[in-house]
Amino acid sequence: MNQSLATLLEHAERQRDVALAQQRRADAQLDAAVRQHEQLSTYSRDHQSRWHTAMRQSVTMPLVQCNLAFTDRLHQAVSIQSEQVDRARQALMRRKTETLEAERKVASINKLIERRRQTLQQHQARQEQRQIDERASRMAWNRLHEAAGHGG
Repeated sequence: MNQSLATLLEHAERQRDVALAQQRRADAQLDAAVRQHEQLSTYSRDHQSRWHTAMRQSVTMPLVQCNLAFTDRLHQAVSIQSEQVDRARQALMRRKTETLEAERKVASINKLIERRRQTLQQHQARQEQRQIDERASRMAWNRLHEAAGHGG
């Protein structure tokens, strides 16, 4: 294998490995963002349930205002986390695309190396066949001359 192709392959494999590592990190970040979103959503639903139970009892207006402000901030947090999940999902898709492209590059270099190897083998086989043909031709020529020399 040509040294420059080997170097090119090593470089492409390193790029692919980096892309895979980045994809794994993006996947982990998406998982963390989804878990955080689920936790916030669950907490928000639980809070609403507890608040509805508390509303059955007498509640003061300042407590109602405080709850409305808290609920609003909680909904904002859920919304922000939802956006974070979307960004993490998009980042993961970009990383998957980069990984796929890096894997394609490695595959194409491997294919090129294989084609060059096959071409070299075919060239060597043709050279060997030429040498065999030349030897056979010389042997036939020598036999012909020997027969002509003894018979005359």
